[in-house]
Amino acid sequence: MAWADRTVPRRCLCRVQMRAEHRWPSCRRRAQREPAVPDLFRLSARLRAAVSPARGALVRLLSATALLCAAGASVNAAPVLLVEADTGRVLEQQDAGKPWYPASVTKLMTVYVALNAVKEGRISFDSLLTVSPLAASQQPSKMGFKPGTQLTLENALRMLMVKSANDMAVVIAEGVGGSMPAFVEEMNDTAERLGMAGTHYNNPNGLPDPGQITTARDLAVLARALIYHFPEQETLFRIPAMRLGKVVYRNYNRLIDRYPGADGMKTGFICSAGFNLVATATRGNKRLIAVILGAPSAVARTEQAAMLLEKGFQPSWSIFASAAPTLNSIQDTGGEPTDMKPYICGGKRKELASENEDDAIFGASGTATSYATQAAAAAGFSGKNPGAALLQNLPPSMPPVDVFIGPKNAPLPPESAFPAEEKKPTAAKPGDKKAHGTATASTGTPPKPQGNAAAARPNATLSNSEKMGLKPQPAPAPKPAQKPAQASADKPKPKTQGNGQDDSAPAQKPGG
Repeated sequence: MAWADRTVPRRCLCRVQMRAEHRWPSCRRRAQREPAVPDLFRLSARLRAAVSPARGALVRLLSATALLCAAGASVNAAPVLLVEADTGRVLEQQDAGKPWYPASVTKLMTVYVALNAVKEGRISFDSLLTVSPLAASQQPSKMGFKPGTQLTLENALRMLMVKSANDMAVVIAEGVGGSMPAFVEEMNDTAERLGMAGTHYNNPNGLPDPGQITTARDLAVLARALIYHFPEQETLFRIPAMRLGKVVYRNYNRLIDRYPGADGMKTGFICSAGFNLVATATRGNKRLIAVILGAPSAVARTEQAAMLLEKGFQPSWSIFASAAPTLNSIQDTGGEPTDMKPYICGGKRKELASENEDDAIFGASGTATSYATQAAAAAGFSGKNPGAALLQNLPPSMPPVDVFIGPKNAPLPPESAFPAEEKKPTAAKPGDKKAHGTATASTGTPPKPQGNAAAARPNATLSNSEKMGLKPQPAPAPKPAQKPAQASADKPKPKTQGNGQDDSAPAQKPGG
């Protein structure tokens, strides 16, 4: 039975309580009429109060372990998998052979094919790739570069892994494979060669496609292949942030620099898949791979992965690891992937789900509602935010990695990669020759004749017409001034955007 389906055996909890309070009979009677999970937190509090200081650390560990097991009881039945990276032995699994939509974890295969092409000498990290119209037309998350922009393969890979940029996936596919269909064919050939029998790709970025499927088992196989086939590229999978010009983009993998030992790999999200994550972490000489599919939010995805990894790092698991089954023992179940769209993006969800959903584990309220917080509290950690036991603000493992546009020896200004923002004409006072010249130079369109306030107001509408190639309608002739006060009414109001947004805002924001 998978760990996420289990409740904590009542008799085990009672034995712990018996040793602390010497009341085994009463505990046994209570176990027959009470469920296990709701009493966990009262039990952990009583344990801490009952034992002597010398035994406190041991009991806190036992209580925390009980909560680690109980946390999974409230997790929906979606695929999860925990694997030892070096041996491929399965420590925990639930529906690991069940088909699932991969979303952006597809990009792990995109990276594998690109790195393999570099290893075979077909391309180099300094090779220039060009943004095609097809790449520029991809849906977010993306960098948003205009067609014709060039950048190196190395920079495209970094943008792919940190920003989860869908346009960069197509740029890499076309640059490495010659065309996107040819690259996708190589992705499928590679999956077959690696033994990923339950996986099929139709695109290199994971955007919605009913024929694009994978399994938790296959993703663990791919993660192991990336780790051991390209060990020299391990930094690529743990970049906490990247900097393009003055803009810093944060990695969507919130385990990096927050969960001790986290060192990869990739998140994914589409409505039909839910929130996916392939995560790796290393402590000492032990490296684990966790796969979470179909989590209900980015926060849940991060917490579930942290709890699963923490469980795998417990010393007790080393005793049983040698007898654990391997990835090859997991069989594909077949069938259709579960469509998570009604649960993730349906009408019951109060907020729009997206890949860059804010990870609010460390909320200002400090309320112990997350799995991480519950386990930390049971372990005896105190403070306003006890969730720091598993997820904390660690010192940066590295500064933001600089990425750039253009060739390596002659990088271009970042703004050259983005479509030029169309500047709207600045309304000028009648007879103001200086302002008239400025408006003409900035837009190439003669300024609109000045009229009353109503005619001067809809600048945003005028701009939209210009975008569509329509000629601006001339404003009606100004009425003769009747009173001195009327002159102030004829002055145009300050320019505003039709959508209420500042037109001078940068095209990209940190974190997507």
